[in-house]
Amino acid sequence: MLNPLRAQLVRKGPQWLQLPLQFAPFAVKKHFLQQLLSWQFRHALAEGELDFLQGHWLGIEIRDLGLRWTTTVEQGVLRVADRAEADVWFRGDVNDLVLVAARRRDPDTLFFQRRLVIEGDTELGLEVKNLMDAIELETMPKPLRAGLMQLADFIEAGLTEDAAATADRAGISC
Repeated sequence: MLNPLRAQLVRKGPQWLQLPLQFAPFAVKKHFLQQLLSWQFRHALAEGELDFLQGHWLGIEIRDLGLRWTTTVEQGVLRVADRAEADVWFRGDVNDLVLVAARRRDPDTLFFQRRLVIEGDTELGLEVKNLMDAIELETMPKPLRAGLMQLADFIEAGLTEDAAATADRAGISC
């Protein structure tokens, strides 16, 4: 049996997050993002795998949430800022980005479908993409990995239910 609420939540994305994110000061978002990213990339930072970001800014925009930030590495520490300009921008909707992070969607496919947009310094963008491809889920902090997998399961189930409901409606004649 289809769950229309789940399908609607997945189809529209987590719009319920838009309002709190809109009113949250960037300092709060910055603190959360810096902690989360530093936790996730602690090994990559220690191994110098993010050194290519020294002196360069990577912009991330989650379009359907209205959330955007830039990040760089300074003296081995990941920094988050609210800059209008970045050397390269990665833009996408939250469902697609979660599924890419969980290895459930191929970023190249989403790029060619124009659901993932990469703009700016192509070489830097490729380095970022290669780093993301090289991250093994098992190296992710366990609570972060578990949350990501549960969210990806929720999104996939909702997308499947939504597709089935759409197919059922298409088969109904008046």
